[in-house]
Amino acid sequence: MADGSPGRAYAVRAEGLIKRYGEKRALDGFDLAVRRGTVHGLLGPNGAGKTTAVRILSTLSRLDGGRAVVAGVDVAADPRGARRRIGLAGQYAAVDEQLTGRQNLEMFGRLFHLGGRRARLRAGELLERFELTAAADQGADGYSGGMRRRLDLAASMILAPEVLFLDEPTTGLDPRGRGEVWDAVRDMVAGGTSVLLTTQYLDEADRLASRITVIDRGRAIADDTPAALKDTVGGDRIEVVVTHAAELPRAREAVDRVCRGAPATDTAERRVHAPVADRVAALTEVARVLQDEGVQAEDISLRRPSLDDVFLRLTGHGADGDGTDGGGGGAQAVHTGKEIAK
Repeated sequence: MADGSPGRAYAVRAEGLIKRYGEKRALDGFDLAVRRGTVHGLLGPNGAGKTTAVRILSTLSRLDGGRAVVAGVDVAADPRGARRRIGLAGQYAAVDEQLTGRQNLEMFGRLFHLGGRRARLRAGELLERFELTAAADQGADGYSGGMRRRLDLAASMILAPEVLFLDEPTTGLDPRGRGEVWDAVRDMVAGGTSVLLTTQYLDEADRLASRITVIDRGRAIADDTPAALKDTVGGDRIEVVVTHAAELPRAREAVDRVCRGAPATDTAERRVHAPVADRVAALTEVARVLQDEGVQAEDISLRRPSLDDVFLRLTGHGADGDGTDGGGGGAQAVHTGKEIAK
């Protein structure tokens, strides 16, 4: 059942989702709106409901209340129709290491009923798109972590899905591998795919997502751009680390004369910090005042709020990655985009 409403501006639209596991509500009125052609981050602490939300939106679990429309299709009313329009990849690369990269993609093409010729053509297209052509006929067991993840992403794109669900796609990768996956995701979005990204790496969401929803206890508690979310925790701050702890009082006075808010002092780290309005002017003025007062500063810096600050302020928890949130499967239950073809 396709949805012809004005909501077509959205690749994913969820309203009031409820999912129960016994007495526990893994989702308790969860709302989400993902615009087409964007990366939308979904962040939350352990047990917040991220995995449950992805399972429902990708038709792997049934909802108990509310409504979800993905790629214009109501997932409860027409799950088969939704599956034809989506892809899914999780935190572990679901590739057969005994096969070459090309053989893996051709195998998935046949699983999706493309037929031998179309499967070969599509495999060639995806190998080129994900920059795996040079290694196409090498065994996947010799691929680096980043190459395996790119191969897994390629497999999730066999049917050119309108919407791709990525559940912690760079878990366990080194910085180079993470960068390779980020580039691949950007390329997919540039090609018209909409992405819902769950991740335990807040810098990953900051770099990739144009909008972020924070979920806690089964509800969306914030939804905005990364920049707007960071603005909610108070803007830029100036930080001064003094050489000797005895100089903290004078450093505090110097910072207080320049900055717009009351300075805070961290004795253990010999640090004074305070919010500022004019970043560069404040930094220059604090440095001048400290020098005039003879305060020895080990470091003077400007610090912009991070998503870590936002996360802690909103939830009171660290972003430790998602464990099971009541669904019994956790992220591993949704780690392959291929089981939705069944």
